[in-house]
Amino acid sequence: MQNERFLRACRREEVDCTPVWLMRQAGRYMEEYMEIRSKHPFLTMCKTPELAAEVTLQPVHRLGVDAAILFADILLPLEGMGIDLEFAQNEGPVIHNPVKSKADVNRLRLIEAEEDVGYVMEAVKLVRRELDGKVPLIGFSGAPFTLASYMVEGGGSKSYLECKKMMWEAPEAWHALMEKLAEVVVRYLKAQVRAGAQAVQVFDSWVGTLSPADYAEFVLPHSRYVMEGLKDEGVPVIHFANNASTLLELVRQAGGDVIGVDWRINLDEAWARVGYDVAVQGNLDPIALFAPPEVIEEKVRDILARAANRPGHIFNLGHGIHKDTPVNHVIALVDAVHKHSRRVG
Repeated sequence: MQNERFLRACRREEVDCTPVWLMRQAGRYMEEYMEIRSKHPFLTMCKTPELAAEVTLQPVHRLGVDAAILFADILLPLEGMGIDLEFAQNEGPVIHNPVKSKADVNRLRLIEAEEDVGYVMEAVKLVRRELDGKVPLIGFSGAPFTLASYMVEGGGSKSYLECKKMMWEAPEAWHALMEKLAEVVVRYLKAQVRAGAQAVQVFDSWVGTLSPADYAEFVLPHSRYVMEGLKDEGVPVIHFANNASTLLELVRQAGGDVIGVDWRINLDEAWARVGYDVAVQGNLDPIALFAPPEVIEEKVRDILARAANRPGHIFNLGHGIHKDTPVNHVIALVDAVHKHSRRVG
């Protein structure tokens, strides 16, 4: 492989400079993406391997990042479980048959990944072929809690009222749902690895809504099942829990070769808390990319200083890139990371 920085950092090996990639790097802030999006609905892009592959590759060609991440959506595996999913115009995902009871959970089926989301595996194969060893490809899935939150709420939420009600009023139904989702995530990610993904990330985007006690009881066992289920796949597993500074030790307990860190905690403190025997990924505030390039560079240097050239740091944002981010600022970020982390000798 021409550029192994990302994979070496995942394994906490020495690198020539810190690798950088960005969550949501394939997306709406790029003109190339919007040109395709103007012609195709979002789900069509996800389900057409050629389009998904093209969008995946755009930031690799334009930005100089050290890894590609597959263009897809975390909710795609839910359709195979029997969920009626729609991406409404300007409203995000809408689930027309939300899960509200144990009977609803019982009706959900476990997916056969190559059959139910075969288009994702075809996109992985296409991207690997097009990359031709230039940089590694990251596959991904939503974590059980984040998937459950959409299924129970019927879409996005600010309070996660329905989720928490199910946890506390119907814990048996909640755990049954999470068990099914954990198995689906394992099957989905294993299929991506078989198709050619060289690392995988598990996104727990909304888990920061929970208290540590609720995370430990209602989420940790199921996230651990996912991490344990992927241990023998031979690829690094990144565990990213957003807005989870209060949960870091528990997230580490759940597992992962790399722990993703958001911007709400300093990187050095986060790494000390999760332990130096795992790699870390992060953690620039995505909105910092709207700052002048010299400010972006200053923030990059601060994060790199906190990582202290310790093997195992992957530079990333603390969450997904904002849709209005100036592309030239993103390029400035990538250049600054490489420039200021260059190892001498």
